[in-house]
Amino acid sequence: MKRKFPYRYRILIFLFFLTLITYLDRICISLVGVRIKSEFNLTNEQFGWVLASFALAYAIFEIPSGVLGDRIGQRAVLIRIVLWWSIFTALTGLTTGLLSLIFVRFLFGMGESGAYPTSSAVVARWFPAGETARSMSSMFIGQNAGAAIAPLIIIPIAIALGWRAAFFVSGFLGLIWVLVCLLWFRNNPSEKKEVTDEEIHFIETNRRLTEHKQSLSWKIVFKNRSLWALVVSMFCSQWAQYFFIAWMPVYLQEGRHFSENGMKMITSYFFIIGIAGVLLAGFLCDWTVRKKGLRAGRKIIGILALGVLGSSFLINAATTNNAVIVTSLYIGQIFYSFIPVVSFSTCVDIGGARVGTIAGIMNSSGQIGAFLLALTFGKIADLTHSFNIPMFIISGVLFTGSLCWFFVDASKPLQTESQKNTI
Repeated sequence: MKRKFPYRYRILIFLFFLTLITYLDRICISLVGVRIKSEFNLTNEQFGWVLASFALAYAIFEIPSGVLGDRIGQRAVLIRIVLWWSIFTALTGLTTGLLSLIFVRFLFGMGESGAYPTSSAVVARWFPAGETARSMSSMFIGQNAGAAIAPLIIIPIAIALGWRAAFFVSGFLGLIWVLVCLLWFRNNPSEKKEVTDEEIHFIETNRRLTEHKQSLSWKIVFKNRSLWALVVSMFCSQWAQYFFIAWMPVYLQEGRHFSENGMKMITSYFFIIGIAGVLLAGFLCDWTVRKKGLRAGRKIIGILALGVLGSSFLINAATTNNAVIVTSLYIGQIFYSFIPVVSFSTCVDIGGARVGTIAGIMNSSGQIGAFLLALTFGKIADLTHSFNIPMFIISGVLFTGSLCWFFVDASKPLQTESQKNTI
């Protein structure tokens, strides 16, 4: 492309801010978790139910949201998603106890469901196949950027104005993004007058997406070995991810006795490191595919990333040295960064025109894993009076997820009914 800054890269900036706000909102409750627990007199198990209510709703509504995006377009669904979650982020600040927290966070999770499958479908429409992983990485750079700046924004607000004010500020930021989406974003390059004919042709002739209306057989979908492997792998990987965003601040303060300010800086640096990891993942995933082919390239990254991540949790659980603990968390974050990039890229590889649906199925299973982690982590910590046992359990789950990637073949797209009938 002769153009120095192709228009499609503006879409990456757009998706970057979507996921930045997503994680700023999502991590807010864990950053002020100790304050909420204190005010409402919650145990770790009860706080786990608050965290789990979000994950449960997210899991239930992830597939319907992905399907809806494929059917009516990503723009309409993204507006619904961000508007809904912004309202319920703000309403979290008005809760009065355990039951209202669970109710509001469930509705928050219901609203946020579908953000990543719908964004994956945006990538499938706006980017050529050779840029898939790098395009996906922009979403997860935004995710880590949001989580990195959250402690620097949320904790000072909570200290100065109380924990409730932090949710009001987070909710307002989402409304700004909704306005930009409404006025500027479109589902396809051909719908934007500012995109050159040359770039439209380049995208449409090189992307994996096909615009032909083809029915997708659920029977075919659920018989696909690669998809089942992705589903189980994502289920496993989200035990680590939900620990990072939901339990890690509480773990550092109560399990490892860091101060609130110490936790703030460790958490912020943790997600800054994640930004570097995602940047590396985007380029390395595409490079590995060019060198090893689509099948081996995706498989190598998935096996390695989850294997090292599992090892980092194992080290964390087995030591009492805080320097080793923080270092192992940081190493784990670098390798976790590869997992969503390679997983959602594989959904684009095999999903065709149903990327949102396929990504929704995969990510729904991940949220079931997040739901179980949210419940079991706090329960086990309370029963054993230790945070080490749940860390050992997470490590074992992650090693299981690593093995699943041996069964993923990203070079074989899912068949539609019309394709099946021609064989």
